Parts: sequence; C-alpha cells; structure tokens
Amino acid sequence: MSDYSDTLAWLYELEVERMDLKLERTKLALRLGDDPQRQFPSVHIAGTNGKGSTAAMLHAILGAAGYRVGLFTSPHLIDFCERIRIGSRRVSPREVVDSVAAIRSDLEPAGIRLTPFEMMTVLAFHVFAQARVDIAIVEVGLGGRLDATNVLTPRVSIITSIGLDHQQYLGATLADIAREKGGIIKPAVPVVLGQLDRESRDVLDRRARDQGSPMLSYGRDFTLEQDASGRYCYAGKRSQYEDLQLSLNGKFQLHNAAVALASLEYLQDSFPVTAAQLRTGLRLVHWPGRLDIVSTHPLVVLDGAHNIQALQALLAELPDLAPQRRPVFLFGVMQDKEWRPMVAALEQVAAKVVVTAVAQPRAEDPYTVQRAFSANCCVRSVEGAAAACRQLLHRVGPQEVLVVCGSLFLVGEVLSLFPAAGVAPPLSQSAGSPA
Repeated sequence: MSDYSDTLAWLYELEVERMDLKLERTKLALRLGDDPQRQFPSVHIAGTNGKGSTAAMLHAILGAAGYRVGLFTSPHLIDFCERIRIGSRRVSPREVVDSVAAIRSDLEPAGIRLTPFEMMTVLAFHVFAQARVDIAIVEVGLGGRLDATNVLTPRVSIITSIGLDHQQYLGATLADIAREKGGIIKPAVPVVLGQLDRESRDVLDRRARDQGSPMLSYGRDFTLEQDASGRYCYAGKRSQYEDLQLSLNGKFQLHNAAVALASLEYLQDSFPVTAAQLRTGLRLVHWPGRLDIVSTHPLVVLDGAHNIQALQALLAELPDLAPQRRPVFLFGVMQDKEWRPMVAALEQVAAKVVVTAVAQPRAEDPYTVQRAFSANCCVRSVEGAAAACRQLLHRVGPQEVLVVCGSLFLVGEVLSLFPAAGVAPPLSQSAGSPA
C-alpha cells in the first residue's frame, strides 16, 4: 500500500456497525508489534471537555523544555496527520503509509481486525516508538476504561472534566461517566483531577484510594488565578508560578492550564521544566478550533463545542470576545449527541441560526435540528457546511459575530475558508525532520 489516500480509505473501511468497546484486540495487535506502548513514558488524559487543550499545553511546555514529545489527539480538523505529532512536526503521510503497512503485515496473518480508532492508536504508538520520543501525551478517544488508549501505564493520569456526553456508551449519570473515565487510573500512578461536581469527585477519589494512586485535585491542591496585571498565577503543592500568559482564548482554558501545570508537579523529577520554559510553552501553545478567532472582518469564531457543557462555556465567553455584537450561529451536530439542550441554549442568545450538516455518516439531518428550534427563533437550513459558511460570510454585519459550533467536524469543514488561520504553526512534513 503505497498511496496515502488508499491507506486512509482502508483504515476508515474498518468502521464497525456499532461501537464495540474492548481492549483485547488492541492488546493483541500491540503484542504482535513488540508492545511499542511500553517503549516510552506517557501521560494519559481523559475528560468530557478540555482534554485536547490540556494535552496541547503539556506538549508545548515539554517541547519548550527540549524534550522530544509525542502527541496523539482526535479528531483531526483537516488532515489525518494532525492526530499524531512528534515534537514540532506532524507525522508525515509517508510515515502513515509505511507504518500502517507494517502493522497490517502483523495483523492479517493473525486474523485480528481492529476498529478505526484502535488502528489509529496502534499506529500512534508504533510511530512514537520508532521516533524514540522522550514522552508521549495521549488523549483518550471515548470514555476511558475500555478506550483503546487504556493499554498504557502512564506516569500521570489526568481527568479534566465530567459531563453528560456519550451516555449510550458511558452511562446515564455523572457518577456512571466518572466511573468509566476513572478506569484510566492505574495502581500507584499519580492522578490529576480538574474541576468536577461533588458526585464525580467522590467516585474518582474512591477509585484513586483503591488503586493506591496519589492525587491532586483542582481547587483543593492547585489553582490558577488572574492577578492585578491581567496575567496569571499558579499555586500548587510543590510549585508556584507568577506572570503567566496563555495564548488560548477563554476563561475555561485557565482551568485546563492549571490541570496541565499540576501534572508537571508529578513529572518534575523525571522531566524537569524551568519556569522560563513553562512560560514559553503556555505563551506559544496553538490549539485551533477552540474559541478560535479566524477572521476580524467579518468577526468569525470557531469552536468545536459538541455538548451542552462546552456550549455553555462558549456562550459565557462571547460577551467579552465580541462585546455589543449580536451572535449569528452556524450550527451542525452529530446524531449520537444530546443536541436538544444545545438548541434550547442557542435560542436564548442567537440573532439567527443556520443549521447545516457535515460530510459524516453520523451527522444529524439539518431539517430535523431546525424543527427543534422554537418559532420565535430565526432559523433556516443550508445544505453543505462550506456553502452555508460562505453565505453567512457575505451576510454577517459589522454589529454581528459569526459563531461556528456544534462539532469539531463542522469546524474542520469550514476552516479551509480561512487560510490565514491554519491548523498549526508551520510544520515540516519530512519524515526525517528534527523534533
């Protein structure tokens, strides 16, 4: 298999009809490849919201400290290679083709058939081992306990947040979801918890105690607050930092930054980071599609908010981000999301809403979503995300702000309309580029 597009087509054809969460297939596949996940230390990050941003911050800080850092996140916005990074570059298409071919040569004689995400996980670990990364930052795909990434025994486990999402797989209550995400907590491996409701925190406290895992908890053991100068101060158990700047927009990113810095307290002995390196990483971290201003004329904000908690955080930021502007929303969601509460929230603030669908099998029909809005809301449907966004770019007035939200897939489909934004700083795609 020599062609990148053919490789990706094969990978996505692995899609199963229903979610089949288990670890056995991934473990068998990794064993055939000499268990690459055991060849590098890692940080494992779960959470309903914030795990990608937290992963990006840790990647940036450790990279600023001179370490060769792997990063595995999902989904991608434009190109598959965004999911796997080694240092300052994305994995190259050539590396994807060659690594998938090598993995297939092990799996097919053994009769092992993986799901797409399982294959992506095995691929990422194979690439990280081949690249001899110093450490890898790995984001959970879904849940935690039965997620393909949960074959790791990390240096630190992180759970950023607990919210109602993916209930059909993770359970109906916050406690149920906390138990599933808490499945990444391993015996004696330190844990960092973000800002959680009391019920979820109690579930995870018990899990950590049962596993003999030391734990740092947001608000109790560490905080990040704004000082009089507008910059930020971190106070933890072992570390304190002042005069911090964060390149990512949104007050909710302060919480994610605090979680990232707390995890460094557990990593400091093995992966020391100076205060200057930490400041550089936070100042330079780039994570597109999250409260991302991609145009000023007209003013356009892209945010991958895909559940009610993330949408509420986005709506809370808009008055500061676009003061005195009426929000116009381009909205598209996936069928398997609890999107009706999001509709109710949008109705309270939207000047108008355009509903669309992305080119994904799981995309909800835009006319179904449109009918869920009340008659008092100005809402219409437009086929095709890019076409819908182009229309709105010509119609948004100077006293309005266009907000694209509902799914990272939607953000990815319209991002190419804003070439100045890009998906990351300039990166080398050469397989031999230094980290």
